[in-house]
Amino acid sequence: MALNKATANDGQSAGPGMTGLVVTLFFAWGFVTVLNDPLIAKLKGLFALNYTEAMLTQFAFFLGYFVVSAPAGAIVGRFGYVRSIALGLTIMAVGGLMFAPAARAAWFPGFLLALFCVAGGITILQVAANPYIAVLGRAATSHARLTLAQAFNSLGTFIGPFVGALFILQNGVASPNFSDPVALAAARVQQAEIVQKPFLVIAGVLLLFAAVFWLLRNAPGPKADAHSPNPFRRALLSKPRLMFGVVGIFVYVGAEVSIGSGLTNYLLQPSVLGTQAADLGARMAALLGRAQAFNAAQVAGTMVSAYWGLAMVGRFVGSFALSRITPGKVLAFNALVAGALALTSGLSVGLVAAVAVLAVGLANSIMFPTIFTLALENLHDETPNGSALLCMAIVGGAIIPVIYGATADVLGLAHALIVPVVCYFIIAIYGFKTARGLAN
Repeated sequence: MALNKATANDGQSAGPGMTGLVVTLFFAWGFVTVLNDPLIAKLKGLFALNYTEAMLTQFAFFLGYFVVSAPAGAIVGRFGYVRSIALGLTIMAVGGLMFAPAARAAWFPGFLLALFCVAGGITILQVAANPYIAVLGRAATSHARLTLAQAFNSLGTFIGPFVGALFILQNGVASPNFSDPVALAAARVQQAEIVQKPFLVIAGVLLLFAAVFWLLRNAPGPKADAHSPNPFRRALLSKPRLMFGVVGIFVYVGAEVSIGSGLTNYLLQPSVLGTQAADLGARMAALLGRAQAFNAAQVAGTMVSAYWGLAMVGRFVGSFALSRITPGKVLAFNALVAGALALTSGLSVGLVAAVAVLAVGLANSIMFPTIFTLALENLHDETPNGSALLCMAIVGGAIIPVIYGATADVLGLAHALIVPVVCYFIIAIYGFKTARGLAN
């Protein structure tokens, strides 16, 4: 699949309205993706899972990226950007609706299957929207434009934990305590029904968005040709900047997802916040005039918003910085800071540990869009195929969290932070190499 020669006029012909709609997609998939964080904490308790088993939630979700990325490239090549976006939104909605039967059966694999479907839809959006937003304007500002779009993605990830914590975690994360199998099954169904509600509402909203994009399927703008895509061609696989970028996306998503996935449980540890979370929940309820205190899990879950919210702030600032500073240098700096913060948190206790791990979000801010655009530089007609390869690398969010979970089961959540530390070191190397002119 190749792009027709998209010029600045092509981007302008699409109009700011289309650009705004595409930016909204970044918000939508950020919001949906981050609901996995409170969902993991809830499912871990609901089904009495260890950390490795709980991280299968992310494995199922991000496996969807790997499986669907290559077909998504073919879909974009065959149907174009806007039609592909409508299809991706529809598939996401179907995944949200699948939470209903999974909840009624209180069946953990059913939730995994629903998440896999949601991720498949998001993958199509990623493959279509990332290059689409890049060509909806001048090439010289593609780094800043994609980073700005990712800032709205971070807005979704900032709001998502609040919604997830208040609804999904409203009854805490403790396992149902029933010795009778029938009573245990009934309790799990009751708790699972709480989990499904946000996803059913989201499914309805996504179907509405899908209808809007379908109505705009013939809107003017950059087009994708119908040439058969092949992201595994030797010409692509031999490009150092692109392939190192694939590794960079793999380890970045893995590190970001690992920290976010375990964050609720991490903050609830006695060595970090422990009972302070429950005390804070009572104070928050009093300030809001709420009769019932927020439980410790809700408090820890809402604090996850700081992790993603700092990424949002960093992306707005980074959009400005990247237009003036060599992107590779900014990437390397942020990766080193993120690794140092994660290491500090793992070796600390109390408030220091909590603040340090949450601050990793600020350092994460520009990494994904910067790695993505650095890897795609000078690919020209091969940009969609390169995008498909990079989106396949998001499977790092499936594999590395399982490694993180297995490490946590053996060493504890604090020492397991060494896993993302190693990931950030690899990203720093990529940043330095691209700043020094790594060839593509």
